[in-house]
Formats: sequence, structure tokens, C-alpha cells
Amino acid sequence: MSTSESSRSENREVILSVRNLVKTFPVKGGLLGREVASVKAVQDVSFDIYRGETLGLVGESGCGKSTLGRCILRLIEPTSGEVHFKGRDILKLDSREMRALRRNMQIVFQDPFASLNPRMTIEEILGEPLIIHKLAPTREDRRKRILELLDLVGLRRESISRYPHEFSGGQRQRICIARALAVKPEFLVCDEPVSALDVSIQAQIVNLMQDLQKELKLTYLFIAHDLKVVEHISNRVAVMYLGRIAETAGAEELYSNPRHPYTRALLSAIPIPDPTYKKERIILQGDVPSPIHPPSGCYFHPRCPEAKENCKIEHPALRPIGSESDRHRAACHYANSEVNP
Repeated sequence: MSTSESSRSENREVILSVRNLVKTFPVKGGLLGREVASVKAVQDVSFDIYRGETLGLVGESGCGKSTLGRCILRLIEPTSGEVHFKGRDILKLDSREMRALRRNMQIVFQDPFASLNPRMTIEEILGEPLIIHKLAPTREDRRKRILELLDLVGLRRESISRYPHEFSGGQRQRICIARALAVKPEFLVCDEPVSALDVSIQAQIVNLMQDLQKELKLTYLFIAHDLKVVEHISNRVAVMYLGRIAETAGAEELYSNPRHPYTRALLSAIPIPDPTYKKERIILQGDVPSPIHPPSGCYFHPRCPEAKENCKIEHPALRPIGSESDRHRAACHYANSEVNP
């Protein structure tokens, strides 16, 4: 990264700061339903998101991406750690303070049909957050705002009296985006918002979200498993494996110079549209370990083609790569060595 790019990142405002976030779920068994184990869904996760940027969060299914996103918004209560939004630790807020803060922090869910009430019209769906947060005192005010939201996400104004089942998947996701934007938030968690859509529709939704980000000065945490989508929309990318951050860097840097073996394996699996282009595929051995009984040392060592003896014992910290700034970090003992060229 150039000196000018580094200075720009240092001068930007951190809107969300996550420190040592942990979430475990109890596993109960036996006749008395006692806790016999725990699922370590999120383990000691720390990162920052700057105002106006998109941080992409990628990883295999079950690695803890969605749980992390919900913990940040306190839709799921974290086990421990800190989540600072604009300088306030939201985990210390009471229910009244948290409800007021939710105006600034919203979520777009993966399945647009499951997240919309089929018995409510679009006017009722988009009007509900306005009523809850007392942003439109009269029905006329609400209707005016709802029509503005429909225009914003590219839906016809006649849609206001229709029901969710009357729309296509892409249109329903536009409704979900409009609902999230109704209260004029600053930060959105986008939990795989395009994974349930056709590829052509995915591009339309991603482009819409980029346009809205510029127009409304939004900040995104964009959760996905499609690395090409994440590359297109993200300024920075964090890679998760078994509840931990394996690597984080600027999008261009991560895709051109991955330093963690897991990141390189993920990138090697991206399809290339040119059939004449040949690239080496990295085939990982074995399955993802159980989050109930994660491996000792580095969580990735049972599947890592480059693992050494100390990888089985010592868990690697998320360290800066070489002489670069904090923008590129990897949780690998050998990220700075010739093992990872």
C-alpha cells in the first residue's frame, strides 16, 4: 500500500469497532437437559469498519459469519467482548438506549421472502419502522416517505398496496432494502443479501447497493460466500474460518496477494470464465472441524498443506504482514516467511 493510501486510512473515522468478540451456544443433553458442551461460533474476533466503506466478510458455510453479524446488532447477545458504534459500547446499553440506537444500525437478511410478513402490504411493511421510531406522525407523512423509499430502490409506486408473494425474488429484496433504509441508518449489516437470487438479479442488487451507499453515505458489513461478489463491492475483506478471522486486507491486496493458506484455497476455487486459462486448484483435505471440539493450535492445521509441528500447538495471532500497515493481517505463523510466497 502506498504512503498516501496509508495516511488516508489512518485519517478516516472508525464507525464500528469490534474487540475480542465471543459467542458460544450451549449444547444440552441427558435426562435433565444439562449443558454438556458448547458450540464456539465466534472466537476472539476483532476488526474495525471505517465510515463510508464496505467490509466484506467471507468464509465457508457454518464459519460464524451470520452469527457475528447478528451479535454486532445484538439480535443475538454476545458471550463476551466489545462492540463500539461511534464510540459507544452497545453491549452496555439498556433496552431503551438500544432501541434508539437501532435507527442507525439495520440489517438486510438473506431470504427476502422469509423476512417479510406475507399478511402485510408493502405500505404496512415499510410503514412499521416509521411508526416504531416515531418518524412519521401521520399516515400522510408515512405514505410520502414510503413512496420515496420505493423510488429509491427502483420499484413502481403502485407496489404500495401489493403483498410480498406478488413480487419476484429480486423485487422482494429491494423491499427489504427499502425497509432497512426507512429509518435513515448509517450502518447496514448485509447478511448474504444476494445468495438466494439468480446471477443476473444479483448484479442488479449489488449495483443498487453501491449506488445507495454513495447517495446516502452508508457503511456496510457485507457477508457472503461468493468471493467474486465480495471483490466487486468491498473496499476491504475479512476471511473467517471456524469462528476466527484468518486474514484481512484491502480487497485488491487480498485477491492479488493472499497470505493465509485458507484464503489461497478459497481464491483458487473461483471459476474463471476463460476456458483456455489454467490455474492451480488447491484441494483441501478433510472436513471443517466441529466448532464444539475445535483443534488445538491453529484451527486450520488439520487441513493445511503447509502446516508444521508448532501449528498444532500454538494458535497464531492476527499479525501485520511484512512492513505493511495494519491493513493486511494474517493469522498464520508463516505468513511472513517463504512458505507463503
